[in-house]
Amino acid sequence: MRRSRGFRSKTRKKLGKKFREGKMNVITRAMQKFEEGEKVAIVIDPSVHYGMPHPRYQGKTGSIAGRQGKAYILKIRDGNKIKHIIAYPEHLRRVSG
Repeated sequence: MRRSRGFRSKTRKKLGKKFREGKMNVITRAMQKFEEGEKVAIVIDPSVHYGMPHPRYQGKTGSIAGRQGKAYILKIRDGNKIKHIIAYPEHLRRVSG
């Protein structure tokens, strides 16, 4: 039988939560607002499936380029290419500096 290569394949370590990390308030992170041009990091919350960016972008940093419904459009650099990633605010952290 052929092995499945779905959206979350090979992400057991990458998307797993640490012990007792599950009590963080998701509502607070869902309500956070970002301004256009603000720097954010992609930190995927595996307990929220809607608006989850692809796991290959875990830990990447980019800037807010706009909104699409409830989600934010992020502009990130992947090698020499500029990419636009759509992610819900639950998966974003503000980067200071």
